[in-house]
Amino acid sequence: MKDIKFYKLLVFVNALVPLVLLGWDWRGGRLGANPLDFLTRTTGTLTLVFLVLTLAVTPLRKLTGANWLVRLRRMLGLYAFFYGALHLLCYVWFDKAFGLGAIAEDVARRRFILVGVLALTSMVPLAVTSTDKMIRRLGGKRWQKLHRLAYLSAVAGVVHYYLLVKSDTRKPLAFAAVVALLLGYRAYVAYAKGSAPLSLKTQPPPR
Repeated sequence: MKDIKFYKLLVFVNALVPLVLLGWDWRGGRLGANPLDFLTRTTGTLTLVFLVLTLAVTPLRKLTGANWLVRLRRMLGLYAFFYGALHLLCYVWFDKAFGLGAIAEDVARRRFILVGVLALTSMVPLAVTSTDKMIRRLGGKRWQKLHRLAYLSAVAGVVHYYLLVKSDTRKPLAFAAVVALLLGYRAYVAYAKGSAPLSLKTQPPPR
C-alpha cells in the first residue's frame, strides 16, 4: 500500500494557508473597505473549493488509476465542512451578533440564506460519520449512500452563491459547470453499469 503521509501533510498544510493569510491580512487591515463581508465571502468560496476537490477525487482515481487518492478525500471533505462552519460563524457573529430571532427571520425571508443553511446542514452528517469507527458501524454500503449528501451540499452551495452575487454571476456559474461535470460523470458511470449486458454482469470476475 502506498505511503501517503507526505501527501496528507501537504494537503493539511496547504488547506490551512488561506486561513492564515486571511488572519494576517485582517491583522494588517488589508481586507478592503468591508472586511467582514470579505471574510464571509472568502470562507464561502473556500467551502465550495474543497467540496469540488472532494467530489473530484473519485473521477481522478478512476481515470488515473491512482487509488491512493481516495485516502485524501476525508481530509478534503472535513476542510469543506470547516470552512463552511467558519462561513456560517462569520454571518452569525459579525452580521447578526448571535441574534437568534434576526437569524430565523433572515432564513425565512431570504432564499439564498435558506439554501446556504441547507448546504451546510447536509454536510453535518458527513463530518460526524467521517471516522473509521463510524464507517465500520454503518457498514460500507450504508456509509456510501449517506455520503452522497455531498452532492446535495455542492449543488446547494452553488445555488447559494448564485443567489448571493445577484449581478456578476461568472464565478458561481464556473463552480456550477465544474459540479455539473463531476456529477454528470457519476451519472454516466451509474448508467453504464446499469445498461451493461446481463452476460457481462453475471460472469465471474477475471482472475
